[in-house]
Amino acid sequence: MHLRPLRALPACTPLSGSLLVGILLIGGLSASAVAQDMDMHAGHNMDMPVMQGDSVLWRMPPMNMSMPMLPGMESEVPITAAYLPGAGLDPMSVPEARPFEIMDVKNGDTIHLQAGLVRRQIGDQTLVMMGYNGQYPGPLLRVDKGANINVHFVNAIDQPTTVHGHGLRLDDYRFDGIPGISQAPVESGESFLYKLNFPDTGLYWYHPHMREDVQQDLGLYGNMLVSPIEDDYYAPVNREQTLILDDILIDANGIIPYGESAPTHALMGRFGNVMLTNGVTDFSMDVRQGEVVRFFLTNVANSRTYNVVFGGNPIKIVASDVSKYEREMSVGSVVIAPAERYIVDVLFEDAGEVTVTNTVQAIDHFRGEFYPSIHNLATIRVSDTPADVSHADAFHKLRTNEDVVSDIDTFRPYFDKAPDKELELTVRVDNLPLPIMRMMEVDTLYVPPIEWNDAMPMMNWLSTGEQVEWLLREKSTGRESMDIEWTFEKDDVVKVRIFNTPDSFHPMNHPIHFHGQRFLVTHIDGVENPNLVWKDTTIIPVGSTVDLLVHMSNPGKWMAHCHIAEHLHAGMMLGFEVTE
Repeated sequence: MHLRPLRALPACTPLSGSLLVGILLIGGLSASAVAQDMDMHAGHNMDMPVMQGDSVLWRMPPMNMSMPMLPGMESEVPITAAYLPGAGLDPMSVPEARPFEIMDVKNGDTIHLQAGLVRRQIGDQTLVMMGYNGQYPGPLLRVDKGANINVHFVNAIDQPTTVHGHGLRLDDYRFDGIPGISQAPVESGESFLYKLNFPDTGLYWYHPHMREDVQQDLGLYGNMLVSPIEDDYYAPVNREQTLILDDILIDANGIIPYGESAPTHALMGRFGNVMLTNGVTDFSMDVRQGEVVRFFLTNVANSRTYNVVFGGNPIKIVASDVSKYEREMSVGSVVIAPAERYIVDVLFEDAGEVTVTNTVQAIDHFRGEFYPSIHNLATIRVSDTPADVSHADAFHKLRTNEDVVSDIDTFRPYFDKAPDKELELTVRVDNLPLPIMRMMEVDTLYVPPIEWNDAMPMMNWLSTGEQVEWLLREKSTGRESMDIEWTFEKDDVVKVRIFNTPDSFHPMNHPIHFHGQRFLVTHIDGVENPNLVWKDTTIIPVGSTVDLLVHMSNPGKWMAHCHIAEHLHAGMMLGFEVTE
């Protein structure tokens, strides 16, 4: 099944800290160097000045201080210059951001969207970040299925940017927001008119498609909620709520700087250490006892995959990226990779306070140990006032969505055909510091299917997009990434088989996104998916082979890529064309 519960990690023999040090010694590092570096790291200055004149300085990212720093790494910084938005500005001179607003947009409307700097308060820190229309997240656009709208976009940040309507099967690829493929970059101070259409009911989102490792991470994202035409498209609920999940990497001096010319954190992607839900650290809402709440979940994090738990309350999964499921399902948690969306109903049967959490089994790569990790995402206060109307009976009924089944039936004859295209996901590295190369030899003795956390924060931080190249490799030709040449005709049904090799320098899960089209995850490791849903993004775990049946419904020039922001900007993308 595409929706996975928290994966049980396969049995393995963890590497103890002493065993790992022994392996490092075999690799040529002296015992005295390891011990000396442990002592140096214990007193390492994690809070260096943020600025020197008008220049942004590097600071080591927050990390577990009980983990020894690898010998020879104490003075290393990324090879690219450091960057922060609004460097040198007094934060109080930047407009204060405000919570997102709901914009009900009608067919034919033109709306204004501006990307700019904003002032945000996260914890006790005042930070310069980015926002659409000065909001966090950006405005929630609510439109009806079938609507056509115009978006007048203005770029008021100091980097070129674009706006991508993630998941939309647009009529015209020129408004997909891909620089060099569908449009020229929107330079600072310039504007662009996007023409968007919404052929599918569901939950979508918008974000930059240039340096989203910076721009998206700093707050440039927002939802688009497409309302159904049918009154009974979904089961009845008492209320609805969008939840945008994100994280951000900060220390006592504020945001850890980004790479100016290339992303840092190119190995695993930039994991944050502070969780944000709808842009805040303390999101909460009030519901009544017995209410059923529909949550629209979107993961906008650069790299983190979440396992969302609603405090043990029963969850019913209704839909994902581009459609409802064939059959609704009861689940204990929701695994959601970067860029994915899920629509779930939750029944709050008991009064009291419910904590929504990201509950995962994390790994400490240095020690080779697994440990439970729980992050609070939101608080739901359930009053003892009963719901005005009970929808419990409808909640407990798992509907079969005959409209989805009928739609997918057209494509079932293609499920067992041979793959039309085969891709391997892998990585190439060059000029990384020698201690990282040695450590990675140890790290790959065991590889988890999904990286739930950044277990090697300094090595990850030091790796840049100039040293790490993530690859989509075509099996039949050996071509890689943007050298791959795919051309299809409209309404072709294409089976794409993707293998995520566990034998690369650093195997990593990848959320793969196809622009402008929809696909079905038909098989995972040769096992047929028993409950289907139309997707535009799906995670490919390490060591897995996943079959996607892509409906090439939209003519134009499009892109497929990994949606870990740092992997995308380290080359993990390909272009394809659908002709009339």
